[in-house]
Amino acid sequence: MLTRALPLVLLAALGIAACGGNDNSSGASGASGSSGSGAKPSKVAVLLPDTQSSVRYEEFDRPLLTKAFNAAGVPVQVSNAQGDTQAQRTQADQAMTNGAKVLLLDALDSGTGAAIEADADSKGVKVIDYDRLVLNGTADYYVSFDNTEVGRLQGQGLVSCLGSKSGGVPIAMLDGSPTDNNATLFAQGAHEILDPKFKDGTYKKVAEQAVPDWDNQQALTIFEQMLQKTNNKIDGLLAANDGLANAAISALKARRLPQIPITGQDATLQGIQNIVTGDQCMTVYKPIAQEVDAAAKLATALAKGQTPTGVTTSTDNGTKKVPSILLKPISVTKTNIKRYFGRADFPAQAQVCAGKVAAACTKAGL
Repeated sequence: MLTRALPLVLLAALGIAACGGNDNSSGASGASGSSGSGAKPSKVAVLLPDTQSSVRYEEFDRPLLTKAFNAAGVPVQVSNAQGDTQAQRTQADQAMTNGAKVLLLDALDSGTGAAIEADADSKGVKVIDYDRLVLNGTADYYVSFDNTEVGRLQGQGLVSCLGSKSGGVPIAMLDGSPTDNNATLFAQGAHEILDPKFKDGTYKKVAEQAVPDWDNQQALTIFEQMLQKTNNKIDGLLAANDGLANAAISALKARRLPQIPITGQDATLQGIQNIVTGDQCMTVYKPIAQEVDAAAKLATALAKGQTPTGVTTSTDNGTKKVPSILLKPISVTKTNIKRYFGRADFPAQAQVCAGKVAAACTKAGL
């Protein structure tokens, strides 16, 4: 888990981040919406999915969202389903029973999300799809990153790391969970970059498999099987996030194989350290603080009876076009890590360069 230091106000918010836990905060007392009615803002419920797909949800999303709603004077409840679809539905139902009029939903899967949204719609509760789009749902808004672009950045990163290598370079792909629409978009973007290379013979795709539930232990097993089937002949890996990348790195080290270009995503502490040491060639940094800010502003406007602003596009979820805000992801390599030190949602330099990574940091000019 990521353990970088956080301000005290954020640590306080993390204190109740237990398995399936809920945070309740009434926000600043006496605050009200700016719609002119002077009415007290409605309650917002944030429904997070897990900690397995990414460490971000408890390390960053929970405290940053809690802080944002408190600052806006909006009462908020934050829950994490810890990978349990039934728990997420129960948390949503309880939140609405307790008076939530806006749901900020990061659904575990589209089936669960669509059921929650249908229930919310029947009760007049607004829903914002947060980070993951619910396919065939009824959400009022969607806030995320351009997830196809995330995959493109990973594909471009792998190509860059492979340099001039050609002649059927054996490439493997570890995709994210098949139940996560974001994982589908990541893979789509990556294939846009890599498929022409596969077609013209520059690279050869020797294996591709989705990792159920983004489970890193399953990723380790899957990649070990890929190595076994290819007689260890994999010269590049498109890994969908830093956790999957680290699982593959562990497999390579266990077999005493040399480093190969490996991609990642989320700019986790582990991922950034792997880049510094050369075990991973890049990651995709998604500035969570920007996503939190956009989502909190939308939810706050709805809670205060205002018309939200800032929507820049729409996204087809299969049944409707959802008004959307899609933010820009950032490719991070060893050459530009330093640029992002000091950001609230990026690993701190002191932690990245601690212990056995210190020498590599010095060599990299960090």
